[in-house]
Amino acid sequence: MSDAPVLLDVSPAGVAVITLNRPDKHNAFNAEVIARLSDTFETLRASEAGVRIVFLRGAGKSFSAGADLDWMKASALFTEADNEEDAMALANMLKRLHELPQLTVALVHGAAMGGGAGLLAACDVGVVMKDAQIRFSEVRLGLTPATISPYVVRAIGPRWARALFATGEGFDGTFAEKIGLAQYTVETMEEMAQMEEHLAKLAFSAAPGAVHDAKQLVDDVFGQEINHGLVVHTAKAIARRRASEEGQEGLAAFLERRKPNWAE
Repeated sequence: MSDAPVLLDVSPAGVAVITLNRPDKHNAFNAEVIARLSDTFETLRASEAGVRIVFLRGAGKSFSAGADLDWMKASALFTEADNEEDAMALANMLKRLHELPQLTVALVHGAAMGGGAGLLAACDVGVVMKDAQIRFSEVRLGLTPATISPYVVRAIGPRWARALFATGEGFDGTFAEKIGLAQYTVETMEEMAQMEEHLAKLAFSAAPGAVHDAKQLVDDVFGQEINHGLVVHTAKAIARRRASEEGQEGLAAFLERRKPNWAE
């Protein structure tokens, strides 16, 4: 395996696997990891037509233990402006992950601390080992989970976010599923692989453009008042889909009792 801190493998069929590859550091973040992830997400965004699903996992014993200790030591000497630039790199990386057009899946085992838990929250789907160790640990260091907060709050809601952000209490995969940070828990790596295969099958049965638009739809309607403007927006959204090439192909395939061209 390459010694690069972030690996990308894309199958001919269009399955992308991103691996955090610092197992000796429990895949902790530093500036290089953040930059590599950001570049990888941009590469996948540009490959929308050829990549149907994106899996994010960690090598070794952990998904990601959060911030690298050496990186944190260096940041102690930064000015506020330096720290803002550093934080913006992390914030932009997470935003690129959240905005990927493909279905994104975090496969979490071992530790997922701080920014590692943020990666989980920024993905569309979380599959977590029941015995995983998850924590928003920033308050223990006199910090706050600011850059990951938009994705975590959307995933688990303000009530649990306030409690877990303010206490820094750790929890396992079962609890992560309970509060909505993960949708699925598994007990073994074999079960993880089975869930990975299941989600890939679902992704390949869905039209790529419709997946992108469905993800955007959630962002468009979340938290909005159900008024005439929102009704018009959603009506136009489905009208565009019905008139689209994918919409026409999907309807034709249904009526002709065949698979649509994206599922062949």
